[in-house]
Amino acid sequence: MDDKPSFQLDVSVDEGLRAVARSILADARAAIQNPERSAAEAVHDFRRQMKRWRAFLRLLGPFLGADGKQLRDQARDLARALGGARDAQSALDALADLDGLDLSKRSLATMRGRIDELRQAAETNTLTADMRLKVMRSLDQALGAVEQWPLHSLTFTDVAKRLTRGYCAARETLPEHWTATNGTDLHELRKRIVTHRHQMEMVVPFWRRFGKMWIGEAQRLRDRLGKHQDLLLLMRMTEPGQPLAHWHKRLKPAIAQRATKHVKAASRIAQRLFVDKPKAFQRRLEVMGETSR
Repeated sequence: MDDKPSFQLDVSVDEGLRAVARSILADARAAIQNPERSAAEAVHDFRRQMKRWRAFLRLLGPFLGADGKQLRDQARDLARALGGARDAQSALDALADLDGLDLSKRSLATMRGRIDELRQAAETNTLTADMRLKVMRSLDQALGAVEQWPLHSLTFTDVAKRLTRGYCAARETLPEHWTATNGTDLHELRKRIVTHRHQMEMVVPFWRRFGKMWIGEAQRLRDRLGKHQDLLLLMRMTEPGQPLAHWHKRLKPAIAQRATKHVKAASRIAQRLFVDKPKAFQRRLEVMGETSR
């Protein structure tokens, strides 16, 4: 696992937070500017950085006021504008994830070809020169805002409370009956897990082994829920009038079976990850901070 932006033990809390913000924005800029990346790779990486950025802004929400919400909305809108190619890639990933499909190689190749046509068309129509310019301007504005944030009075306890709020938001969204939960609710849970996972990257230096273990478990939960979401997207492509409608009856049972496996695996990971009550979780963070400085 690559190290992500995090607190440094030898700097103040406010400067540590600004350093994290600068690093995320720099990574987002690199995703768009790197000439060696294809449009699909650039879009995927940029959208990933925007998830990190939005999670970070949500962490600091009460301290940033209207400025934080505006930046978060801008990041959301940019990611959505570039989302078309990612949807097609997700469908391809879901097709590859299916076990034991009773289909000929020709049928599978035809399905992949139809989805790939959608992906290529989306890539052509999204990451245009104008869009790149819009993205760069937005990143410049965000970087300027970071330097003006009123963070001087923040303590690590303040940050721990906000990290605990993210933990609670995910924990409270856990289904009571996983296999009976609909896709919309599982998608909402995945968004909370994504936010929590990115927020926890910042505390890795305080207890590196624990931090990386925690992030790894959160990532596995995120991946399971993401694969479930990809399968639902693939299912929508089999509806009447959609590119894969011809294979609806053949794909539906395989998609349902595989989706159930992902949900069961996600439930087991979540039970381990969210076993602590919020107060115990916050206290663990505070002790990590106290003993590391």
